[in-house]
Amino acid sequence: MAEETKTDVAATEEPAKDAKQAKQGKKKWPIVVGVVAVVLVAAGAGFFVWHEQPSFCNAICHTPMDAYVETYIDGSHDKYGNELADEADKMAMMAYSHANPENGETTNCLGCHVPTMGEQITEGMHWVTGNYEVAGDNKLGQTILADRELSDLVEARGIAEDEFCLNSGCHHVAEDGTEITNRADLEAATASLDKEYNPHKAQHGEYACSQCHKAHSQSVNYCTQCHSSAVVPDGWLSTSQAKKLASL
Repeated sequence: MAEETKTDVAATEEPAKDAKQAKQGKKKWPIVVGVVAVVLVAAGAGFFVWHEQPSFCNAICHTPMDAYVETYIDGSHDKYGNELADEADKMAMMAYSHANPENGETTNCLGCHVPTMGEQITEGMHWVTGNYEVAGDNKLGQTILADRELSDLVEARGIAEDEFCLNSGCHHVAEDGTEITNRADLEAATASLDKEYNPHKAQHGEYACSQCHKAHSQSVNYCTQCHSSAVVPDGWLSTSQAKKLASL
C-alpha cells in the first residue's frame, strides 16, 4: 500500500515538474527575442552609420573605389595617381576640400552622392557581376572608373545638374551673405574673381559645374582653353595642364 502511494505521488509530481519547466521555457522566450531585437537594431544602426563613411565605399567595393576614397582621406594623390604635395593642390580637389573645409562642417561621401535605393541595388549588381565601365589603372596601379557626367550622378534622383552643388543644403550663400538660388546669383557672386573672364558668366552657353570643379582631381579653369590670360586660382590647373595629368 505504501509503495502504491509513493508511485502515485511520483506520477503526480512528474507532470507538475514538466509543466513548471514548460512555463520557465515560455518565460525565457520574450527575453531571447528582446535580446535578439536589440542586437539587430544596434547592428542595423551601426551599419547605417558605417554606410555613410568613406571606409564603407572601399571596404565593400575595394576595386574600384580605393583611388577615390584616398583623395578624400589624405589627398596625397589625385585619382590618376599624380602626387599632390602642396596643400593648395589638395584643396583644389572637391573631395579633399569637403573633408577638410576651411570653415563649416565636414561633408562625407553621401553628402554629395545622395543614394537612392534603386540606384544602390543597381550599382551593387553591377559590382557583383563586374559589369561596370573602367578607364583603366592609374599611375599607382589602382583601377579607376570611366568618367561620369554630372547628369549621370543626378539621374536617379531626378534633379537638375546644378542642384548637385547649388542647393539649400550646400552652396547657397555667398561669402558676403547673399543668397544664391540660380546661375544669375552665382555669376554676380563671382564677378570680382576675374574682371575680364567671370567663370560663371554664360557668354558661351552654360557648362556643368563639373566642367571646372573636379571632385577627385585638381579643379580646372575651363576658360583657359581659349583665354590663356584667364586667372587660374591657386592649386587649380589650366586645361592644358589637366589634360597632361589625366593620362593613365
